[in-house]
Amino acid sequence: MNVHDPGPPGGPGLTVRDLAVNYGPVTALRGVSLDVPRGAVVTVLGGNGAGKSTLLRAISGTLRFHRGGITAGTVTFGGERLSGAGTSAVVAHGVVQVPEGRKVFARMTVEENLRAGALGAPGRGAAAEARERVLTLFPVLAERARQRAGLLSGGEQQMLAIGRALMARPRMLLLDEPTLGLAPMMATRIAETVREINAQGTTVLLVEQNAALALSLASHAYVLEVGEVVLSGPAAELAESDEVRRRYLGIGDDRDEALTAGAPAARPTLTRWSA
Repeated sequence: MNVHDPGPPGGPGLTVRDLAVNYGPVTALRGVSLDVPRGAVVTVLGGNGAGKSTLLRAISGTLRFHRGGITAGTVTFGGERLSGAGTSAVVAHGVVQVPEGRKVFARMTVEENLRAGALGAPGRGAAAEARERVLTLFPVLAERARQRAGLLSGGEQQMLAIGRALMARPRMLLLDEPTLGLAPMMATRIAETVREINAQGTTVLLVEQNAALALSLASHAYVLEVGEVVLSGPAAELAESDEVRRRYLGIGDDRDEALTAGAPAARPTLTRWSA
């Protein structure tokens, strides 16, 4: 099987076990474990500094560019170990990250950015197929093909960043805050595209500051606080948890008054939550 073939759904996907990451003397992640089944969308929630981006860097092999390193634990994908592998090896296994802030090559054209993403594609035919897929998902990129990426709008740059990652024909896509700074309408378009990418067979691990949007996309969710997983479960259940609703969805209702008064809550508190 080609390493970029999505394969059958439900097979071995991403497994992270007891992961610890340090930046010099500073511990950023400790004992983090999570699973992303093949063909699923899984999201990671948490506040600023919780360790979400560090987790994606540990998976994608880019920690060393940020002066960080894995000090314990393992990362595997499809049964193959990724922890300790370089970025090119991770991409060769079919795992590609779209970093926070888009980070397109601003002075290069849209077409040149897409070609850069295809450098690891196995042959011209594969690159052509990937390009066709990208331009079907994002027709505006075809219209802007000769335009410098730095002149695109924020939403168009995000489309280009995702499109560039898809040119490598990933089996798994790591998305770091894909809707950050975008207008609501554009954020909705990006979310719809994530659904479509997943429906085409690509597994997705999503870090997203818009918790409501992330939980609507995902089948399972994890919550990070200060580098540790403090809560996990089906996304629909987390969306109904009082703690998640207050902390990440900005929703409060009459149950909050009952809690303040010491009365029992209508919905049970999830015991794994730590304040």
